[in-house]
Amino acid sequence: MSSISHRQSDGDASSEKAEKTSGKDVFSGDEEHDIRYKTISWQFVSCLMIAEIVSNGMFSLPSSLAVIGIVPAVILILFLGIFALYTAKLLVDFKLNHPEVHNMGDAGYLMFGATAREILSFGTIVFAIFGAGSELLSSQQALSTLSNQGLCSTYLVLISAAVTLLISLPRTLDRLTWMGLVSVVVITLSGVVAMIGAGANPVPGRVLSVSMESNFYEAFLAVTNPVFAYAGHFMFFILISEMRRPEDAMKAAWCLQGFATIFYIVFAVVMYVYIGNTVQSPALFSLPPKWAKASFAIALANFLFSGGIYVHTAAKILFVRFFRNTRHIHSHTPLGWATWSLLCFLGVAVATILAIAVPIFSYLIGLAASLFAAWYTYGLAGFFWIHDTYHLKGGMKGVMGRPVGAGLAVFTVLSGAFICVGGTYVSLKLIVEAYADGAVGKPFMC
Repeated sequence: MSSISHRQSDGDASSEKAEKTSGKDVFSGDEEHDIRYKTISWQFVSCLMIAEIVSNGMFSLPSSLAVIGIVPAVILILFLGIFALYTAKLLVDFKLNHPEVHNMGDAGYLMFGATAREILSFGTIVFAIFGAGSELLSSQQALSTLSNQGLCSTYLVLISAAVTLLISLPRTLDRLTWMGLVSVVVITLSGVVAMIGAGANPVPGRVLSVSMESNFYEAFLAVTNPVFAYAGHFMFFILISEMRRPEDAMKAAWCLQGFATIFYIVFAVVMYVYIGNTVQSPALFSLPPKWAKASFAIALANFLFSGGIYVHTAAKILFVRFFRNTRHIHSHTPLGWATWSLLCFLGVAVATILAIAVPIFSYLIGLAASLFAAWYTYGLAGFFWIHDTYHLKGGMKGVMGRPVGAGLAVFTVLSGAFICVGGTYVSLKLIVEAYADGAVGKPFMC
């Protein structure tokens, strides 16, 4: 059944939507063009997914154990990994049913109309740019640690931004796959080195907690670390769109979630066991200097690559929006390349300005994740299931005839809403407390 056939009887508005979403893949007929997008295997897509998701967020996980205890934190990380796999399945199914969907904005347009497209596209771009800025800050932390804080942090961010720009510039994701593979290797090795460093230098008299009582604010603040450590689904439509065989996308999702969940649990537990409740966020700051330097040095390549792919994602959304169904997508035209280069430059420039000129940027990252990533990774997946089951499998009767699927879809939507509201509250409170405590610095400080 066509992805739009169910709308053909809904009047003029639906006819207009049907005309604009024709069911045609934005990269269809790829083999006939100069620039070919649909070239990536599921193995390399899994590398890109792992490199993007298992990045700097991993280093904050041990601090969650220090707040809520080992057992609740491990259960939470495991549950969120399984839950993220389930929402990935719903996302993949939606993409296969609607090959014209290239990004979250396209999905929003198909389900809810033009306003949803603008909101979800804007949110994806904002979150991608904030993600790039976060990686720039992590790169700056790594370089500052390696140089013993001997260079101005602003200069270090600018150096990282230049490398990030170069990584983002290839038009097709297949040009980034080898860097994705290297990125997976280095972030894994960095975590292993950190665990060895913690094991070789356990904190004397450390205190460990199996479980801990805390208020809602402290508990939810700790929960946000593992929640957003899985927040990478906003890129999945774009990655799947450049696969040779999109139907293999779930294989990549299995690799991602299996690796991420196991590695997250092992890393968080090992670091916490040897450091205890004094573990910092990121955890590498709790290691002796030589071990922190070694781990940061190895992870640096991942930070730079992740920042580059975030910028690439933001640029790709706008580029496809500007030039969809034109020759500039598939051909080496001056306008196409000038626009693409400009979009990448602007993405890096905005991320750099946020990182060095906005003192509360680290808090704003959490706010952006709460407002957008909570929906992209969790909540929207429930809407995907409800939409396709209703329109492709018998309307309301089809939905009600699948009580388990419907219940999980509703739970998914409510989970996204809860994470969004709770995370927003925590992020805003953190900002207020930071100003009250005088913890907010000034722009362009070294």
